[in-house]
Amino acid sequence: MRIGNQHYRTIWIEEDHKETVCIINQNHLPYDLVIEEINSVDEMAVAIRDMHVRGAGLIGAAAGYGMYLATSGFKNTQDHSVLDRAARLLKDTRPTAVNLSWAVERQIEAIGQVHGPTEKQRIALETAQAIADEDANYCQRIGEHGLSLIADIRNKKRGETVNVLTHCNAGWLAFVDYGSALAPVYAAHDSGLKVHVWVDETRPRNQGAKLTAWELEQHGVPYSVIADNTGGHLMQHGWVDLVIVGSDRTTYTGDVANKIGTYLKALAARDNGVPFYAALPSSTFDWQIRDGVKEIPIEERGDEEVKYIEGITNEGRKEKVLLTPLKSSVVNYGFDVTPSRLVSGIITERGICEASEAGIMALFPEKQPVA
Repeated sequence: MRIGNQHYRTIWIEEDHKETVCIINQNHLPYDLVIEEINSVDEMAVAIRDMHVRGAGLIGAAAGYGMYLATSGFKNTQDHSVLDRAARLLKDTRPTAVNLSWAVERQIEAIGQVHGPTEKQRIALETAQAIADEDANYCQRIGEHGLSLIADIRNKKRGETVNVLTHCNAGWLAFVDYGSALAPVYAAHDSGLKVHVWVDETRPRNQGAKLTAWELEQHGVPYSVIADNTGGHLMQHGWVDLVIVGSDRTTYTGDVANKIGTYLKALAARDNGVPFYAALPSSTFDWQIRDGVKEIPIEERGDEEVKYIEGITNEGRKEKVLLTPLKSSVVNYGFDVTPSRLVSGIITERGICEASEAGIMALFPEKQPVA
């Protein structure tokens, strides 16, 4: 996707320095574009845990590259402890996003197929790059499939602007490129359809106000930032045509875990007859969990994210300010689960399906649920 007139991915390897992984440190956006160099699996774990990188697909790609960086520690063919430590370290950073553990396990399997430190490092790099390339390709295809939803609404509205509401950031910053929930928006905009995005601010970290707004602006897509509690009001008055959100983990039965507050948007959408779709690559499906509300682990984060907010002053200084009484008790759940009954459909790289076991398995017949 574009930053100014230049194409970027969110994560990449420099051709002339293959032992360094470059990322866009998203904690500095939208005020500064900071390219951070990651040189070890420990540094990658910090980048994932502290949300220098975030979003389901990007976390998976980062974990893939993290496992590659870990192979530089191989001393001999039997040195499995290095890989085991790296796997545990990465998996412990963000428990809800299934792409992370999926990428780690994919690397372990690939690395285990070859012998010798040099070969293991080579296959780890190839696998990391394959994970990243697949993520970008799948997201591009999600955009192509989701475009039909926006085009259908445009036709019913006789060419008027289609208003899409999204929650958190599931654009290209949350993946390697293109994004999931925003991929259909970009495809629609690029094809000449008039589209406008309602951008939830997404407290407590404000990924919507900071990241979604920034990337839509870079791409030239019209948008409006709204407070998180505004969506229901907009839907009541007919100002939302479609809700598209991303996902950090989706069960094979269609329950969708996404940023905290998504469930409330789904309830408002159902009450007002607004279609509610989740967009995700197949790497985000969990083929072992049937009941998302009961079984998906929900990450709990520190109280600082809720108690403080960061922004930039009129003088250009970045500052963090306290919002609550200093000693306030805080609970900070990172995600919630939207039951499949509230989901109109799931947009994947293979097409759009019903949010049900039958619908999902029809698109992915080669998968065999474990549960």
